[in-house]
Parts: sequence; C-alpha cells; structure tokens
Amino acid sequence: MRTVTNQTFDEERALYGERDIIVRGCKFDGPADGESALKECRNIVAEECFFNLRYPFWHDTKLKISDSEMTELCRAALWYSRDIEITDTKLYGIKALRECSNAVMHNCDIISPEFGWSVNDLEMTDCTAESEYFMMRSSNLQFNNVKFKGKYSFQYIENSTFENCVFDTKDAFWHAKNVTVKNSVVKGEYLAWYCENVTFENCRIIGTQPLCYCKGLRLIDCEMIDTDLSFEKSEVEACVTTPIISVKNPLLGHIYAPSVGEIIRDDENSRGEVIICSECCCA
Repeated sequence: MRTVTNQTFDEERALYGERDIIVRGCKFDGPADGESALKECRNIVAEECFFNLRYPFWHDTKLKISDSEMTELCRAALWYSRDIEITDTKLYGIKALRECSNAVMHNCDIISPEFGWSVNDLEMTDCTAESEYFMMRSSNLQFNNVKFKGKYSFQYIENSTFENCVFDTKDAFWHAKNVTVKNSVVKGEYLAWYCENVTFENCRIIGTQPLCYCKGLRLIDCEMIDTDLSFEKSEVEACVTTPIISVKNPLLGHIYAPSVGEIIRDDENSRGEVIICSECCCA
C-alpha cells in the first residue's frame, strides 16, 4: 500500500478514487475549502488525521479510520460506504454516518445530530454519543457499553440488540421492531411507543408514560422508576421488580409488580391483567 504522510489537502476531491493507500497524520483543511476528499475510494486506512472539510468519505469500500478527528465543519462525513472500521475517533459533524453498511465502531466519541440514519449492520462498543434522531431507520445494530444522551433515538429500527448501555433520551425506540435491550438503563419520556416484539431484560426504565401502544412487548426482571400511565393500550407480558406509579388501560397480557399506585380502567377494551406479587411470579 502507498503511504501519504503529514500532508495538508484543501482542494476539491483531493484523493478521489484512490485505491490501497494509508493516509497518516494528514490534515484536510484550508482556504480552498474543497469537498469530497476521499470519495469513491477502496481499501483506505486513515490514521491520526484531522478532517475539517465536508463529505470526506462517500461511496467508499473497505475503510479504516483510527485516532482521528472530524470537526463540526466536517458534515456528512460517511455516506453510502461499506466495510468500515472506526476506532478511537471523534465524530463531531452533523449527519456523520448515513446509508452505510457493515460498520464497526470502538471507543469513539460522537456529537452529531441525525447520526446513523438508514445504517445496516453496525457494531458499536465502548462509545459515547450525543445526537437527535440517533440511528433512525437502521437495522441489525449491536451495541455494547454505549452511553447516549439526546432525543428521539432508535426510531423505526429493526432486528437489533443493546447490552450494558445507558440511554438518557426521550421518545426512544418508537416503532422499533424485533429489538432486545439487556442490562441497561433507559431514562426518558414516552419510551418505545408503537413498538413491536421488543424485550427489555434486567433493565432500569425511568420516566413518564413508557411502553404504550406496543405489540409483543416483554419485560423480564426490570425496574420501573417514576413511571406513570404505563402500558396504555399495549399487548404486554411484564415482570417488574419495583413499584409502578400507575398503569393505564393495558390492552392484553399480564403485568406482575410488587405494587401499583393506581390502575386506571376507562377503556372497555382494556383486558390486560395487573397482578400484585411480592416476588416475580411470571416465569
């Protein structure tokens, strides 16, 4: 592989269409303000680089980025690319990952509104993220030890698993399908409305009006903190290990909990059972 070291590029499409190169210690910045530096490339390694210009990695295949920084001005950094590995990197531009596939991210720091839209097959471990509409319409996500803060996360996602994560977010997992969340903390308002076949296992769920209008919802040994008006019009099987402030009109299924402050029944179609038990008895 050819190596490009310690150079500065600011022209349009500076390394367009390159194959089999290592870009090390380079800066993509300068007065020419050129876009699309590494567009339509294949088998590219970028190490210890600084990206301050727009659209650097579009339509790329087999891309490795490590120990690098993408600034706020590096918007829409990775689109339409596949076979991606990103480690120890800061991604601070808006829309940093979109329409990409087969990606792995490790030990990255993400501050990027609208991050991860329509991504397929993403493994993310030991990362932190701040975003709005995080990972919308993505599929086959595998997250482990990811800390996220923001709004409207994981909407319309499918076929995904999350373990050992901390999410501080509202309107998370709306319309999600076939998702499992394990050993995690999910804090926010209006969790997982309209979701289908979503399971929370050994999780702590915090916040108002969670888990409404759901189908195939399961909670296994979960804590529910400050959760009022829960499970409205949901089909649910839930084993909750803490008191619930209130449950409203569960549609079908069973909710086991040590206590419920209020059970609201003002819908004649509400047939879900609320069962008070000192120990989890839904096995």
